[in-house]
Amino acid sequence: MRFFNSQHQVYCGVDLHAKTLHVCVVDSLGEERLHKNVQCQDVDTFLAALQPFRDNLVVGC
Repeated sequence: MRFFNSQHQVYCGVDLHAKTLHVCVVDSLGEERLHKNVQCQDVDTFLAALQPFRDNLVVGC
C-alpha cells in the first residue's frame, strides 16, 4: 500500500452500490467539484466525469 505524505489537488470518493456508483470529488480546500450518480455498467460516463481531475487525483472506495 502506498502512503501519501503531501496534499493533493483533488480527492474522489466512490460509494459502490449494486447498480449505481455515487461519485464525489472535492478539492484540497474541501470545495465540492463533482457530485454525480452513475450506472455501474456505464464506464464511459464514469471516466468522462473524472477526466478533468485526473492529473492529481486520489480515489477512495
